[in-house]
Amino acid sequence: MNYRGVNALKGDTRHLCHSLPQRIDLVVGIPRSGLLPANLLCLYLDVPMTDVTGLCRGELFETGRRYTESVSFEEFDTVLVLDDSVYSGTQMTETRERLADEEFPFDIEYGAIYVTRDSRKYVDHWSEVVPAPRVFEWNVMHHDILRNACVDIDGVLCRDPTPAENDDGENYREFLTQVEPSVVPNRRIGWLVTCRLEKYREETEAWLNEHGIDYRRLVMMDYPDMETRQAAGDHAAFKARVYDEAETKLFIESTREQAREICERTGKPVFCYESAELFEPDQTTKIRQNSRSYLSQFYENPVGFSQVAIKYLVRQLST
Repeated sequence: MNYRGVNALKGDTRHLCHSLPQRIDLVVGIPRSGLLPANLLCLYLDVPMTDVTGLCRGELFETGRRYTESVSFEEFDTVLVLDDSVYSGTQMTETRERLADEEFPFDIEYGAIYVTRDSRKYVDHWSEVVPAPRVFEWNVMHHDILRNACVDIDGVLCRDPTPAENDDGENYREFLTQVEPSVVPNRRIGWLVTCRLEKYREETEAWLNEHGIDYRRLVMMDYPDMETRQAAGDHAAFKARVYDEAETKLFIESTREQAREICERTGKPVFCYESAELFEPDQTTKIRQNSRSYLSQFYENPVGFSQVAIKYLVRQLST
């Protein structure tokens, strides 16, 4: 899993700034996510900024008092249209076609901070080639990967309860029904995995339905009460076990400590929502985890596994 956060985006935007071959007079961000690097780049270059619609209308974003130069579209020689990333090329192609219908008195260049090997052809400038699978800090909760992910609830979809609310009684039930969502993903979530107790399933499902959070499965801890759950102290182990069984590609966990432990236990990537970090297993852990998985598959179906393995080796030898 290739991950880039906002801090990396800042540095990679600066790298693009230094690698541009000619003077850029205006930076145009492709909404929505392209506006983030476009804003950084226009500050680094000390030039004005707009979005695609503003470019077509001849309108610039207000610059505030620090930028005092008076600018006119007639004075521009080169304009850079920028997105955060290009993968399929659909958005960049649509933008190019839209702007091709306009008659501008300047040259237009196209760029992105992150591209793949195949998508480089859609832009003139880029900062880094980041292959798929990939996810970014600013889109992880609205990314298609959610369909194949496990996601925590408290600390991710909503805030954690306060000590007063977390009484395993009426205050807690009120929290479950009244807490406001922190984020509502616009993709279906594969697995919601929470340390909330099974006895609160009705309230949890009602809250998810009320706020339009779509999911396939909801897995909760099956202890009789909070005291028993705390004594067991197996929060991360529980989540890791579900993550393994679900065979999903990513776990989005609220706390840093549990994120690290889930990653260590499963040998699979875990995104910490609290710190915006992606924890990934080292190579040794990956080999150990894959070996266990392959042995399990072999014991369950030795003939089928052998057939698949032979086909894989033939493909590798023929490339």
